[in-house]
Amino acid sequence: MSLRSRSSDTRAAGRRRAAGQPYGRPRRALVRLLALALLAVGGVLAGPVSPARAAVTLQRVASFGANPGQLNMYVYRPASLPADPAVVIALHGCTQNAQTYADNSGLPELADRDGFLLVLAETTSANNPNKCFNWFQTVDNRRGQGEAASVRQMAAHAASAYSTDPARTFVTGLSAGGAMTSVMLAAYPDVFAAGAVIAGLPYDCAKGTSPYTCMNPGVDKSPAVWAQSVRDAYPAWTGPWPRVAIWQGDADTTVVPRNADELRDQWTALHGLPQTPTRTSTIGPDATRQEEYQAADGTVAVEVDRVPGIGHGTPVDPGSGPGQCGHTTAYFLASICSGHWIAKFFGLDGSPTGPGTLPAPTGLTVSAIGDTSVTLTWGRVAGAFDYAVYRDGIQVAAPAGPPHTDGGLAPGTGHAWTVAARDGAGTAGARSTPVTATTTGAPAACWKANNYQQVQAGRATTDGSYAYARGSGQNLGLYNLFVTHTLKEAPAGYFVIADAGCP
Repeated sequence: MSLRSRSSDTRAAGRRRAAGQPYGRPRRALVRLLALALLAVGGVLAGPVSPARAAVTLQRVASFGANPGQLNMYVYRPASLPADPAVVIALHGCTQNAQTYADNSGLPELADRDGFLLVLAETTSANNPNKCFNWFQTVDNRRGQGEAASVRQMAAHAASAYSTDPARTFVTGLSAGGAMTSVMLAAYPDVFAAGAVIAGLPYDCAKGTSPYTCMNPGVDKSPAVWAQSVRDAYPAWTGPWPRVAIWQGDADTTVVPRNADELRDQWTALHGLPQTPTRTSTIGPDATRQEEYQAADGTVAVEVDRVPGIGHGTPVDPGSGPGQCGHTTAYFLASICSGHWIAKFFGLDGSPTGPGTLPAPTGLTVSAIGDTSVTLTWGRVAGAFDYAVYRDGIQVAAPAGPPHTDGGLAPGTGHAWTVAARDGAGTAGARSTPVTATTTGAPAACWKANNYQQVQAGRATTDGSYAYARGSGQNLGLYNLFVTHTLKEAPAGYFVIADAGCP
C-alpha cells in the first residue's frame, strides 16, 4: 500500500483518536515509517546540546478553544507589550518542542525588542512518534481540520485573550514546522498576513506522491500548478495573498534546496509575479543570498534567503550585536540570525515593507581603511533628513550625512556597505549600489580540529561532558575525538564556530 493510501485510510471517517487511545494499525504504521525520515530534526541524527542556561519562561494555555489537532499552546509575552501587538506563531521541527524552539531560535529576544506576542504551537508523540507536525496528511493540512484548525484557533485566542492585531498575524516554522507554515498560509490566507518557511516544502507537495520524494529529491511542478494547489485550499478566497519569506540552507540534504525554488514558484505565481527576482543582494555575516520579488506597490511579496554552507536547521547567529540572535545546538546552525530578518520581513522592527520615495545616493566610495574601521562617503540626496548605513544588509548607523566611519570591525575582514537616504519620518528610500572593502591587519585565525584537540589547544573549555568555544561559550558537542568543528578567533581569545566558512 502506498504512503498516500495509508494516510487516507488512517482516518477515513475524519476522526482523531481520544487521548490515550492507541493508534489503529494502518495509522501507526504510517507515522512510524514517516518518523524514520520525515524532516528529522533529531532522532536519527546526533547533534550537540546547548550549554546550561536559564530557559525562556513560557506560559502554557490550557484551553484556547476547539483543538481537533490535539496540540499544545504556549505563549511568550514580553514584559513591555504594546497595545494591539502583532502575533507570531512559531512551529517547531521534528523531535523538538515549544521550549526547545523558544530557547534557541532567538524569537523571544526579538519579541522583547520589537514588541510582539510570541505563540509556540507544539505537537506531541501522541500525534506523531517523532513529534513532527503532520503536514503530509489531509486530515491535518486542510482548512477546518486537525492540526491546521488548532493552529488557526491559537491565532483567534491570541486576538481575544491578548488583544493582538488580527491584521498582523504571522507564522513561521522549521522543517516539519516549515511545511506546516505553508499549510497555514494556504488554508488560512484570510488569517495570516505573512509567513516564513525555514527548510520547508510547498503546500500539498505530498498529494499524489511520497513525502520522502517531496523532501529529497523534491517535486518539480509548474508555477501555475503549484499556485492552483493553494487556490484549491480555500476556493472562496481570491486575495490578497500572504507575503512569504523562504529560508534554505544550500547544503541541506534532508529538505533539498530545490524545495526553495518550488516554494518560490508557488507563491510568485499566486502574486502574479515572474520567477526572476526584482533585486538580489547579500546579507548577514555569512553572505546569505537574498532574492526579493517586488509587487507593483514596491512591497516585497516573496523573498528567498539562501544560506551558504549550512545543512538542515534554523540559521542563528549568537551574540548581542545588531542583527544577532539565538543559540547554537542541534539544528540551530551558526550562520545568520534568520529571526532578525524574518521580523524585518514581517515589518515588526518598525521598518516599512517597501522603500520610500527618496532616490538612491550615488557615488558611494570607500575613502579610508584601517584595522578596525572603514570610512565611507557618498553624494547627498535632496530632501534627505539623514541616511541609513547598512553593513552586510543590517543597518548600523544613521548619520546626518557623509562621510561616515564604521568602526568596531575585526582586522582582516571583508564587508559590503550600502546607503539609503531617509525622510523626516525615518523612512529609507532606495539603497545605493554596494561597495566592498577589507580591513587591514591580520585576518581572523581559524582552526579545524576535534573537540579534544580544541580544548587541549586552549581554544575551548570543557565541563567533562561537553566542549565550549572559549569566549563565546558556544556549545561544540561532546568532549571527544569524534566531533569536529572549525573555530574562528576574532578578536584574540574569542572563538566562535565557523563551520560554514572561515574567516
